[in-house]
Amino acid sequence: MCPRIGLNLYTILQAATEVADEDGLESLTITTLANKLTIKPPSLYNHVKGLQDLKNKLALYGMQQLYKELNLATEGIAHGEKAIKKLAISYINFARNHPGLYEATLAAPDLSNIELQTEANKIVELTLECLSSYHFEHGQALHIVRGLRSVIHGFASLEQKGGFGLPFDINISLELLIDTYLAGIRSLANTK
Repeated sequence: MCPRIGLNLYTILQAATEVADEDGLESLTITTLANKLTIKPPSLYNHVKGLQDLKNKLALYGMQQLYKELNLATEGIAHGEKAIKKLAISYINFARNHPGLYEATLAAPDLSNIELQTEANKIVELTLECLSSYHFEHGQALHIVRGLRSVIHGFASLEQKGGFGLPFDINISLELLIDTYLAGIRSLANTK
């Protein structure tokens, strides 16, 4: 079977992102994607092996897009509190703008998938670079990166699920959360 002219992996991933962002990652199937692209489902098999392969490719694409946005947000700042704050806000904005694509990036990368490992490591390395002015030893810095991801993912997840019902500006809550985490990092750095 010949691939449909104009149909390529990028077009497929863009459409998959739209389906996942609009209806949730769990709604992404070969059939829903084919319907979105107005093609027959078998046409997708020229580009993906099946649903799991599609979701793996979407996770890789999502990590690439997340890294691109985080890198852009911290460009020219290099490290320190301002960089960490920009990184955290960019992360939250990515989750807000692409909830389905963001969800695709959440699982720990399959250790046998080198491409996913590489993209995940790029995000970790960027975050470590933002933390470099604190001079933590590498292992401790990785724990701090894990903590930062947990904090901002928790916020993003609660926001996506409608968990913030009080009538307060959510962005002020986000700023306070980041400032509190940064105060903790400062305190930890000062006790070394």
